[in-house]
Amino acid sequence: MKLLFGLIFTLSLSMSASARDFTTVTPNASKEAKALLSYLYTISGKQILTGQHNAPLNGSNRLMGLHKQVGEYPAIFGQDFGFSEPGSWDGINFRQNIVDEAIRRHDQGFIITLMWHAVAPIHDEPQTFENSVQAKLTDQQWQELLTPGTHLNERWKSQVDVIAWHLKQLKYAKVPVLWRPYHEMNGFWFWWGKRQGPEGYAKLWRMLFDRLVNFHQLDNLIWVWNANEVKENVPDYKLFYPGHDVVDVLATDVYSGQYNKNNYDQMVALAEGRPIGLGEIGKLPTTDMLNQQPQWAWFMSWRDPDNFFWNDNDSLKQLFNYKKSTGLHELPWVNAPKAVRLHQPILK
Repeated sequence: MKLLFGLIFTLSLSMSASARDFTTVTPNASKEAKALLSYLYTISGKQILTGQHNAPLNGSNRLMGLHKQVGEYPAIFGQDFGFSEPGSWDGINFRQNIVDEAIRRHDQGFIITLMWHAVAPIHDEPQTFENSVQAKLTDQQWQELLTPGTHLNERWKSQVDVIAWHLKQLKYAKVPVLWRPYHEMNGFWFWWGKRQGPEGYAKLWRMLFDRLVNFHQLDNLIWVWNANEVKENVPDYKLFYPGHDVVDVLATDVYSGQYNKNNYDQMVALAEGRPIGLGEIGKLPTTDMLNQQPQWAWFMSWRDPDNFFWNDNDSLKQLFNYKKSTGLHELPWVNAPKAVRLHQPILK
């Protein structure tokens, strides 16, 4: 646990007064969660953390693929709790492996971000993506889901409790998590999506917050509200925002490769000083774009570095060598000599 204490000690020395002037939305959040959120405030507008998503089946193989391409590990390790048949790409049987790997990577210095493609609460796990994650609830089913004590509400709570157990293991291991559930809610493709107003998505988010924070007493989560880039048939962010009292960080997913300035400006305005991130991206941002949109605190690439179907090797290296990009060994709590960067791997 040396890195845990190193993180807290380092940040207590380096945080500016403005970076300390915030509160987590989780009452009595863990020291580690407070320290990590403070770090995001500290770097916002100055640095951008590099990140890589990993699928349940492949564990952390994409970290190695990225290192092979650029000679550096990303600062952020991402994973998904999954939904599908055991042994498949998003198999639910990999959840314990994901927790174990998150603890291991945290101890090496990585920042951890986790998400959850939840199956519709009208279904039992496992399910396919198309049949359940992308299912449609009727308005009647949606109201039943939001009504305490109903059959569907109880099914939903049981579903959440399964994930809560895995998050509790991370709490006990003192691992802070950038937690971004029910993402891309302004899109129309997930069962929780495109429901505006106080009885829409915002209420589901608040229910989840209450279940995990107040019922399960999870104090290690940094709550990341993660929308999708605004475009045709994908409405403005603010229409789905649940409120500052239940959101620590705001993020959006960008797969068009456009990095539209209007999207950026909307996110900055809605955040009102809170950190913002690129939760999932396809084509990587250019350094010119990052200069024009400096408030992004991190990006997490969804694609497999070994396949390179979105970026060539030179552009990836250029991004990782960008003066504001921060990889694993540039995090303040990772005590590795600078000579390690772009040379031999130190992780397995």
